[in-house]
Amino acid sequence: MDSLRMYGYYVKNTIKSWFQYKLDACLRSLAVFLREGAGIIIIYLTLKSFDSLNGWNTMELFFLYSLIFVTYGIFIIFFTGLRDFEWMVNNGSLDRFLLRPRGVLFQILSSNSDWFAAIGHGTLGITLMLVSANRIGVVWTFGNILYFITAILSGVLIQGAVFLFTASLCFFFMKVGNLRKVLYYEPRRFAGYPISIYPKIIQFLMIYILPFAFVNYFPVQFILTKPDMAQFSKGLMYIAPAIGFALYMLSYLFWRFSLKHYHSSGN
Repeated sequence: MDSLRMYGYYVKNTIKSWFQYKLDACLRSLAVFLREGAGIIIIYLTLKSFDSLNGWNTMELFFLYSLIFVTYGIFIIFFTGLRDFEWMVNNGSLDRFLLRPRGVLFQILSSNSDWFAAIGHGTLGITLMLVSANRIGVVWTFGNILYFITAILSGVLIQGAVFLFTASLCFFFMKVGNLRKVLYYEPRRFAGYPISIYPKIIQFLMIYILPFAFVNYFPVQFILTKPDMAQFSKGLMYIAPAIGFALYMLSYLFWRFSLKHYHSSGN
C-alpha cells in the first residue's frame, strides 16, 4: 500500500508537470492524434482499391490496428522512463535512484509518463476499435470481454518487456537506441497487418522471437476467426493473454542480472 501511495504521488506530480500549460498540452495531444490518424487515412485510401487483404476487409484491418494504438497508449504511461533510460545511464543521473530506499525499476517506471502520446494513441485506438467493431458486428460476450481485457494487458507487457530488455542492455552497451528500433519499432509496423501475409521467416520472428503477433493478431483472431488462422495452431489464440506476463518476467530477471553490472559514468 505504501508503494501504491508513493506511485500515486509520482503520477500526480507527473501530470501536473505535463499539463502545466493546458492549451499546449491539448494541442500536442491533438497533434499526436492527427499524426497517427493521417497514417490510418493513408491505409484506408490504399486499401480502397482492393476488396480485401488476404481475406481481411478494411474494417477488420482497422480493428486489428486499433489494438496497436490502445496497447501503446497504456504502455507509454508506464514505460516512458525505460524509453529514455539510456540517457540516465550516460549522464549518471541513474545514480540518484540507486541511493533511494526504493526499487530502482519502480522509481524509473513511476518517474515519467508521456501523457501526450498516451492520450493521442489511446483516443485514436479506442475510436478505431469502437467504430470498426460495430461495423463488422463483433459480439461482446462476457468471455470475449474478459479475454480481450486480459489480452490488452498482455500486449502492454509484451511491449514493456522489449523496452525493459533493451534498457537492461544499457548496462553493457552505452547506446541502444538503434537496437530498440530493430527490436520494437520495426516489428510494431509489421504488426499493423495480418502476419499471414508475410513470409514464413517474418511469421516465425513475430511469433517466437519478437512476439508482436500476440499483441493484436491472435487476440483479434479469437474474436473474428478469419480463414488465414488455419495456417497457425489455434492454441496460439488461447495463450495470447499469458504471453506478456511470462515475457515480462523473463525481461525482469535479465534486468536484475544486468543491474549488478552497472558502473556509474559520473559527470
